[in-house]
Amino acid sequence: MKKIIFFLGIILLVSCTSKTILEKPKDLIPKDTMVLLLTDLYFAKSAYAEKNTNNERKINYVPLVYNKYLIDSTRFSSSNYYYTSKLEEYNLIFKEVQTKLALKKEELEKIVRNQLMNPEDEN
Repeated sequence: MKKIIFFLGIILLVSCTSKTILEKPKDLIPKDTMVLLLTDLYFAKSAYAEKNTNNERKINYVPLVYNKYLIDSTRFSSSNYYYTSKLEEYNLIFKEVQTKLALKKEELEKIVRNQLMNPEDEN
């Protein structure tokens, strides 16, 4: 009886191991494009609650980002899932996204400061 339980336990352990290395999708989005795409997606998602030039809110800009990069949500999901399975690569991608967002924030703060100091300029 102990041998049967031991044997079943070994079979259970071997069968429960998962394949953590995913196959690369055929239509994988390249890393540099993924950085730009994720950056734009952060902007699109954050703009959802803000008013646009027509004083409208709650507009989903994500489809516009997908159209810009000529992809669909399925391709993005499969590529994102693949990259998240490789944490080192995804960390590098995410750090680049953070850097781009920080640079854009500095750029926008500079524009706002200039407009506050020179309110007659309409740039």
